[in-house]
Amino acid sequence: MQETRSTCPYCGVGCGVIIESDGTQITGVRGDPDHPANFGRLCTKGSTLHLTATAPVTRQARLLQPLQRLVRGEMPTAVSWDAALDNAAGKFAQVIQDHGPDAVGFYISGQLLTEDYYVFNKLAKGLVGTNNVDTNSRLCMSSAVAGYKQTLGADAPPACYDDLKHADCLFIVGSNTAWAHPILFRRIEDAKAANPALKIIVADPRRTDTVEIADLFLPIQPGTDVMLFNGMLHLMLWEGWTDAKYIAEHTNGFDALKATVRECTPDKVAQVCGVPKDDLLQAARLFATSPATLSLYCQGLNQSSSGTAKNAALINLHLATGQIGKPGAGPFSLTGQPNAMGGREVGGLANLLSAHRDLANPAHRAEVAALWGVPSVPEKPGKTAVEMFQAAADGEIRALWIACTNPAQSMPDQATVRRALERAEFVVVQEAFSTTATCAFADLLLPATTWGEKDGSVTNSERRISRVRPAIAAPGETRHDWSIATDFARRLERRLGRAGTLFPYDTAESVWNEHRETTRGRDLDITGLSYAMLDDLGPQQWPLKEGESSGRARLYEDGVFPTPDGRARFVDTPYKPVAEAREARYPFSLNTGRLRDQWHGMSRTGTVGRLFGHVAEPMVQMNPQDMARRQIGEGDLVHLTSKRGSILLPARASTEIGLSQAFVAMHWGEEYLSGCSSTGTRLAGINALTTPAYCPTSKQPELKHTAVKILKAELPWSLLTMAWLPPEEVLAVHRALQPLMAMFPFATCVPFSGSTKDAAGAERSGLLFRAAAHDAPADALLEQIETLLGLQSADTLRYADRRRGQRRSVRLVRRADQSAGLEAFLLAGDTSAEAWIATLLREELPAQSYGRLLLSPGARAPLAVQSRGKPVCTCFNVTDLAIQGELGRCGGTPDERLAALQGTLKCGTNCGSCIPELKRMIRLMPSEAVPEGA
Repeated sequence: MQETRSTCPYCGVGCGVIIESDGTQITGVRGDPDHPANFGRLCTKGSTLHLTATAPVTRQARLLQPLQRLVRGEMPTAVSWDAALDNAAGKFAQVIQDHGPDAVGFYISGQLLTEDYYVFNKLAKGLVGTNNVDTNSRLCMSSAVAGYKQTLGADAPPACYDDLKHADCLFIVGSNTAWAHPILFRRIEDAKAANPALKIIVADPRRTDTVEIADLFLPIQPGTDVMLFNGMLHLMLWEGWTDAKYIAEHTNGFDALKATVRECTPDKVAQVCGVPKDDLLQAARLFATSPATLSLYCQGLNQSSSGTAKNAALINLHLATGQIGKPGAGPFSLTGQPNAMGGREVGGLANLLSAHRDLANPAHRAEVAALWGVPSVPEKPGKTAVEMFQAAADGEIRALWIACTNPAQSMPDQATVRRALERAEFVVVQEAFSTTATCAFADLLLPATTWGEKDGSVTNSERRISRVRPAIAAPGETRHDWSIATDFARRLERRLGRAGTLFPYDTAESVWNEHRETTRGRDLDITGLSYAMLDDLGPQQWPLKEGESSGRARLYEDGVFPTPDGRARFVDTPYKPVAEAREARYPFSLNTGRLRDQWHGMSRTGTVGRLFGHVAEPMVQMNPQDMARRQIGEGDLVHLTSKRGSILLPARASTEIGLSQAFVAMHWGEEYLSGCSSTGTRLAGINALTTPAYCPTSKQPELKHTAVKILKAELPWSLLTMAWLPPEEVLAVHRALQPLMAMFPFATCVPFSGSTKDAAGAERSGLLFRAAAHDAPADALLEQIETLLGLQSADTLRYADRRRGQRRSVRLVRRADQSAGLEAFLLAGDTSAEAWIATLLREELPAQSYGRLLLSPGARAPLAVQSRGKPVCTCFNVTDLAIQGELGRCGGTPDERLAALQGTLKCGTNCGSCIPELKRMIRLMPSEAVPEGA
């Protein structure tokens, strides 16, 4: 077995991993105990990475050769790399010559490595002469960037992970850290255990798993963060809790801010935010008077039409109280993607240049032009993400290059995004996975390497640079992203008549060395760093200047900031409501966010059935009172409608959700959730609803708030089918079922897995297909679904009543122990038998006693079925029923009961992602309720 040190490709914590391989295939993964970000820990996503790199996944889901689509809507055909890149260079050169450089756009990704990012940035701004290069980091981190620059002078998070050990107060706002950054949350748990006096405040519209660790919870109304922070500062001023000496010696602009927060009285804040005045006072006191206060924040602040103001208003609190530049204190933005920081470092956004230079600064443009050896860098601002796709939809941008991201799933206002992809004259998609929705719009598909195959570097949330190393050779004809961009750039140079090349790179290291030189003298100076140092000494934080042996853990300890006068700047942040307020026609606030076990558009995590165990299917969560008021039952389908579109989802009651609010996970695109409207328009997942409104400073869209109405749907006919499938077929069948989803008003198709292994020792995988309609569809459509799921075989039992729209099919197979197991079933019309028959299949219970009783309708099983329950612990497949049973047998303190669960069932002992849920279950089932003698 070979071992290779690399990093996890998910959130911005930047966990180190050790990849196990046999030289040709990745066989396992574990946390790197020597990596300072995670010290060996991995979350559910990271610990299953090897399952996303198996041979069946590679064969079914990976893009392995260049493909060209001669006619849109038709299947693409294979072409050589030379033909593909010559075609791309010719198309782009023609558009540039006919319409100018701003008629092309590059949309790239926070999953790219720093080296990939650098080449794309230079390609657009140095060669093509356009600033139309932006990234999906615009959707997650641009408000944090703008907030840091406005207040502290540079895009440089001043704190580090080690500060968690030194903090006396932790303020978590706009982040479900327990799910979005689970390994960092483990460190928060450790800090609380080591220092029980540590006070934790959580502000969030939802009562998430993160709240389980909080001493104080502030359930604010959506979008009211600025009012909350201003109200806290109002109280700090009133009570004398600000640091006048720090303000006088190290800051500017406080007087203007004081005039604004004077109006933010406790009464007003309580009315706007929905937070009790006593809790507001307690939050202000803890924040200001604790010896060290650390803030952690993410998309709840960033994804807002006031995103920059929210970030700045929070940083104002740190400056006003001197809670910065010392151990355990400071504003610490949590990066959403594995290399969003690296992309910011190389200037991979439409308004930035290399090494934290500003496009709007003539001196910075001249510096970069000199470094690159070009006459100039264009001064016209580039199109940011939302603007870029709007420009393409309007015909202004005619050629699009999309790399390592899936805008047909992740961008807001999908109607506009899809119109852009359809109207653009030429669309290139550079991707590792052929299964993303965006691939269907591509004229040219270029196969890229992915995790376990790439070579380069990434930077995590605490400014720590880590090496990414390949464990296996690139499969098929895939190439590294930087290499693809370099090869294309050289061909484009020839087409544009340029002598020589700006892209003399033959390795990732040669790209990185050039990037390193651009940082000389800048705030992120890494001229003292090298690949050799990273290999010898491990991950390093910047800045790390030439001649230094290590980087800097914390910034601004001397109170000097990277501004013209060396002082930090208070920003006047008046409160502004959300861009699209609730109103009579759209009375609900829709929030979007992450699931615990999934990542972004699920192109990778969606290949692992186990990761659907915790949340199995798309849903909209609502407050139980809102559901009762509208006579919506658990699982009822509802129309979720905004001013841009409408989708159908089953409703689920959740006390986590406030009144007049709703929550849908961001991951559900048309790959898993689809359907067709009454006008024949295919519905494109959750982002068919979200608003393109964005922060005027950061240009980050307000994905965290959309005004919607929710109405109960009347779709009397329903369909549910589930089937176990061979691992080499499950993803291909999923893709084959996706076009059929559009034949129904509502449809979803998701993988699932079992608790047993197949003959080869792999987890069993299957597919669940659910649909609803006004009337029963044609038999031919149902037969097509049955064929794909193995229900047209001779051993299938079936019942059909076409007149009543009823159809049921089941297939039993003989197992190795000679028992009969349910391998597949379809219920159409009356699907109430799902209550027991799905349990028989999913939990692989013996089914020989049922026979033709499996065709019986009704929610009550003809013979008793005992479910194992819903999975809570993904690592050890421990269910809620098993946990409740164990809790019924153990008493003691909450910590003792948690230890008993971990000792008996092992839940929460591996990645720890389920610990907040275990604590909640313990809280809801107090030990006093345990019967005597249990």
